Amino acid sequence: MNLDFSFFSWAVASSFIAKGLIFSIQLTLIAMLGGIALGTVLALMRLSGKRWLVLPAAFYVNTLRSIPLVMVILWFFLLIPLLIGRPMGAELSAIITFTVFEAAYYSEIMRAGIQSVPKGQVYAGYAVGMSYGQTMQLVVLPQAFRNMLPVLLTQTIILFQDTSLVYAIGAYDLLKGFEVAGKNFNRPVETYLVATVVYFVICFSLSMTVRRLQQKIQIIR
Repeated sequence: MNLDFSFFSWAVASSFIAKGLIFSIQLTLIAMLGGIALGTVLALMRLSGKRWLVLPAAFYVNTLRSIPLVMVILWFFLLIPLLIGRPMGAELSAIITFTVFEAAYYSEIMRAGIQSVPKGQVYAGYAVGMSYGQTMQLVVLPQAFRNMLPVLLTQTIILFQDTSLVYAIGAYDLLKGFEVAGKNFNRPVETYLVATVVYFVICFSLSMTVRRLQQKIQIIR
């Protein structure tokens, strides 16, 4: 094979790839924040001990964790416009889908983090007159977030990798940018190789950052 990477330049990167990278980062951050928020609610519902809260939350989490992400992406992209009666852009559909889907995974991380806090902390909160909500907000959740921060960030790295699946609905993400560049210059093999290197550099760098953070948290403990 005669590989030729000479066509790659700053102009190519800014014209085709930068737009996709920006959307991939935006999608990752929005889905992470929304997923953690919704996942925390789901985790608290599952830990509430009330059947009418536990069952819906467990059904939500177990259902989404049992379905491939690409299928959920297609479902939301095709079904939501039918329900709301108007078309919805691929980017907005991807943001909603990833937030809803990732909430199921963040929920399990949050639940494990909350359960990692000794029950004595909860009893101490009750002893000073705090309600269940105040105990969770002021005592349990701050400690739980510190315990599970490395796992949350690792799941976020996986989320960034999964953003490449939005190609199924035509959203312009990082991988789509490389694909368009490859088609324009008739060099698909080279662009996919460069895309692999870019994804590796980003994800490996983030993984090393998470590892260092985990070591610092262990020292604090």
